[in-house]
Amino acid sequence: MALIEKISARKILDSRGKYTIEVVVQNKDFKTVACAPSGASVGKFEAQAFPEGGVERSIKIVQNELSPKIKGMDAEDQIEIDRVIWDFDGTKNLSNIGGNAAIATSTAVAKFASKSRNLMLCQYLGANLRLPFPLSNIIGGGVHTKGDSIDFQEFLVLPLGAKTFEEAARTNVMVHRTVAEIIMKTRSSYVLGRNDEGAWAAPLTINEALETLTKAIEKVEEETGVSAKIGIDAAASELWDGRKKQYVYRKEDRRLSPEQQLEYLLELVQNYDIAFFKDPFQEEDFDYFAKLVANTKKRCIITGDDLIVTNKNRLKTAIEKKAVKGTIIKPNQVGTLTDTKSTVELGHESKIIPAASHRSGETADPALAHIAVGFNCPIIKIGIMGGERIAKINELSRIEDSLKIPMSKPPI
Repeated sequence: MALIEKISARKILDSRGKYTIEVVVQNKDFKTVACAPSGASVGKFEAQAFPEGGVERSIKIVQNELSPKIKGMDAEDQIEIDRVIWDFDGTKNLSNIGGNAAIATSTAVAKFASKSRNLMLCQYLGANLRLPFPLSNIIGGGVHTKGDSIDFQEFLVLPLGAKTFEEAARTNVMVHRTVAEIIMKTRSSYVLGRNDEGAWAAPLTINEALETLTKAIEKVEEETGVSAKIGIDAAASELWDGRKKQYVYRKEDRRLSPEQQLEYLLELVQNYDIAFFKDPFQEEDFDYFAKLVANTKKRCIITGDDLIVTNKNRLKTAIEKKAVKGTIIKPNQVGTLTDTKSTVELGHESKIIPAASHRSGETADPALAHIAVGFNCPIIKIGIMGGERIAKINELSRIEDSLKIPMSKPPI
């Protein structure tokens, strides 16, 4: 048994310099710590990050009210502890305690239990472990990038030809570096910067970004022999004008109806061989997600994030409507590891690809790496630059070295 004697919390800074919560679980023998990230592109159906009163209110609730309810419980009883968190909160979206406090507490408890067994967290969370392919943000836009940014939020690389995680991570680093070289050849006077997730921020159109990324991938493939594919995160909810029922491309000065959006996305998938497409339509449009899936079949992993928000019931709806081939897994969207695992398991049962994902406002906590491995997610969507992103990349390398486990089967 791993009996919990105390839970405490403090506020820390995330990668954007905003406050988030860190939770500590301890007894007289040892303690464990977990931190919660925050997103900028936030789905309206996900758990509320903090209650009214913000992170300070969450900290007081965890220390003064939640801690006494969990004190004396066995950390290995994860399901029951997570149920206590939900019962204590008493809302459908964790608005009393805050989803960030909930997931930080839940994860710290799992770390505590794994430490008591002298196991890595991923070993404690699951079996038949495999390493995920890193899906890395290379060129950034949308709400993650300040200024005259590209309308789509992310242009990504997925190194499906990699035989090891080290090889996959190195491939993504090389693509990131090569993209900068290509951009600077054509825009030598531009000061190239990076956005919230370490992706390059450049004054490109969508097509220019895709052409640049294509050239970089081809160059790296020639050098390494490792094949890679392109991914896109449209973050279409941020483009959607609900009043006029159209997608507004500010930089490119175009307005598309849902049907026109469908035609445009199909054109991109075909022209640039897109293998992964996240949030191509706004967060309530299961029907047009389904139309895109039907038209791309096995060629592209059409993936829901804001559409599903790691919520099992919303994933059920997506499955019934045949609206997705993949689902993003962000634990703080749903509040506890038990809920996260339940959604991942439903995805596996229904042949929906779960992709564990960071948030734009991240911390240096490497737990996501273990969650991806422990829950058998074949993809981990994580940046390749920035200390808070590298913390997960390096942790996956440590897991590979320590456990000698293979890569997942390529999901496409």
